[in-house]
Amino acid sequence: MTTTYPCEAMTKVKICGITRPADAEAAVAHGAWAIGLNHWDGTKRQIDPATAAEIGQTLKRQVEMVGVFVNPTLEEVANAVENAELTMVQLHGEEGPSFCAEVARRTGTKVIKAFNVRTAADLTAAEAYRTDYHMLDGFQRDTPGGTGRTFDWQLASERRSKIPMILAGGLTPENVTEGIEVTKPFAIDIASGVESEPGVKDPEKLRALFEAVPGAVPTEA
Repeated sequence: MTTTYPCEAMTKVKICGITRPADAEAAVAHGAWAIGLNHWDGTKRQIDPATAAEIGQTLKRQVEMVGVFVNPTLEEVANAVENAELTMVQLHGEEGPSFCAEVARRTGTKVIKAFNVRTAADLTAAEAYRTDYHMLDGFQRDTPGGTGRTFDWQLASERRSKIPMILAGGLTPENVTEGIEVTKPFAIDIASGVESEPGVKDPEKLRALFEAVPGAVPTEA
C-alpha cells in the first residue's frame, strides 16, 4: 500500500506548536504541508534545541519545517535554521520589513510574517512586508500569537494581495471549514485547536481537523 495525495487544488495545513517527535510524525502522516517549531521562550509550546534537531533530521524533505520566532536576533534565527534544518522562518513580533528581508537573505529560507488583525488598516499595513507569506492571526493584547481567538474573517475575504495568505487564530476542527470557505486562504495554521494541553497534540482532534479541510487527508491506494 502506498500513500497518494489528491492532485487538485487544496488548502494546505500547518500544524504549529509541535514539541514532540511523535506529534510531528502524526501531522505529516495526515498530510500536513508544514509543522511549526516555536523558538520563543514566552510560550508553553517552546521546543528545546535537541528535540527540534531530532525532528528536523527525521522529517527533512517530507514537510516544510517552520521555526517560529518573536523579536529574535538574526544570529538566533540563523542558529536555529542550521540546528533544525528549517525551511521557513515565521516572525510573530515587531520585526520590520528590512529585518524580514535580511532573514531571507542570510538563511536562504522562505519567510512568513504574522499580523494580529483588528481592522482593515492592519491588512493595508501588512503590504509593506514583501515576504513569501502573510499570516493573519487573532488579536489579544500583549500576546504575539497562539491566542486561540478568531478575528473578523470578512476582513480577510476582502483582502487583495499577491502574497499568499495563511489563516490562523482560534481555528478548530469545528470551524475550520467555515474559515476556509469565507477567506479562501493558501493555508491554515492551527495549534491549540488540536491539543489536549499546550504543546501536546490530540490524535482525535488532528484526525478531525484533516477530515474537515477539503482534500487535505491522504488516501490509501
